Amino acid sequence: MSYVLIGALGVLVFVVLVFALIGVLYVTRGTPVRRVRAPGDDDGPPGAREGRFPATVELLTKTELHPGHAVEIMTCGDELYPRLWDDLRNARHSITLQLYYCNPGRMADEFAEIILERVNAGVRVLFLRDAFGSAPLPDEYIERLEKGGVKVAVFRPTRWWELHKVQHRSHIRVVVVDGRIGYTGGFGLDDKWYGDGRHVGQWRDSTARFTGPAVQQLQATFASGWAEATGVLLTGDHFFHIAEDGEPAPTREGDDVCAGLLHCSPTLGSTPAERFMALSIAGARERLWISNSYFVPDEHFCDLLAIAVKRGVDVRILTPDRHSDVRTTYFAGRHRYPRLLGAGVRIFEYSAAMMHAKTLVADGVWAAVGSNNFDNRSMAFNDESVLMAYDERVASRLESVFREDLKFADEITLDLFRRRPWFDRVLERGATALSRIL
Repeated sequence: MSYVLIGALGVLVFVVLVFALIGVLYVTRGTPVRRVRAPGDDDGPPGAREGRFPATVELLTKTELHPGHAVEIMTCGDELYPRLWDDLRNARHSITLQLYYCNPGRMADEFAEIILERVNAGVRVLFLRDAFGSAPLPDEYIERLEKGGVKVAVFRPTRWWELHKVQHRSHIRVVVVDGRIGYTGGFGLDDKWYGDGRHVGQWRDSTARFTGPAVQQLQATFASGWAEATGVLLTGDHFFHIAEDGEPAPTREGDDVCAGLLHCSPTLGSTPAERFMALSIAGARERLWISNSYFVPDEHFCDLLAIAVKRGVDVRILTPDRHSDVRTTYFAGRHRYPRLLGAGVRIFEYSAAMMHAKTLVADGVWAAVGSNNFDNRSMAFNDESVLMAYDERVASRLESVFREDLKFADEITLDLFRRRPWFDRVLERGATALSRIL
């Protein structure tokens, strides 16, 4: 009997170890794309300025790009919040909100007053908050919203029987007003978003306000999260603001930006976020300028960026300096610097304040603003939202913002970086070991 018992215990231990290993591999998984190829096409993957480029992005991200948009890019809280508050105050039918980062303070109080007033005016308000990112909001705050008539739901609360979902966060930013106006970017509810983004304590961020068909795509992104959180799938002409002929509601004359809203959701294999980023890098022929608050590319994305430089692309990365609010990510990203700098990638660290923007612009025509970070968490684990635009005016605006940001940034050269303190090297090595879960 003792041998049987020992054998049974051995089997049990083996099973536990196997499941533990599977769990570790699951929560540290990466994304599989290593190269971008065009079999049988000597010209390679389509360039950003080629007509087949947006069609390729549509196919491989499963996101349609449509004309008929107006897009505004805002770069700080002083630009964003007066515009956003005004749109919310003018809502007549509905407001849907899905936010990751929420903290109590003046901004959260202003937000509550506005949406409660709109509820009293007969506007339906739905607020989906991430359980992790919005955890600092006190229960009294949520109760006030609910008592005032706001429908509040929590996305993926932490429960012991759902621990496998803990690492999958809703990092999405959604604001949709009356089904007509959409906002997405890196913003949240916290007083640090007030200001011009040029002073310590005032986060520099980028947000897109847009009208047109992509608002419906943003609304569908919200509907997906709301269905998971509440069990209720929202639909209907009123919710999506669809005209009787089945077409999106008409936009103003002159609103002709071609754009689409990419909803990135996690999966075990290649993700939309990964494919979007890989295609954007492979499509650049002249210049590729990326601003990203958490820049921790894996080895394959480092290769893609290096390959872009080899074909003559001006690749520039703007990321935070020591003002970063996540120091582990800061050091893990810096561990990649020697490889990228050696390949000719130019790296700039924003020194005025915390830089929280997530934007991309290629060849003066392909542009993106959203919540998607350049790290494994955004590529593999999080739900993200990105407004993609195929338009020279939007791209020009982002390039102008990038140039202006460089006035408040320090370029990191390989020679300078090699002279960094030895303890920085130690922290970089330690942080990079955690890069898959950052």
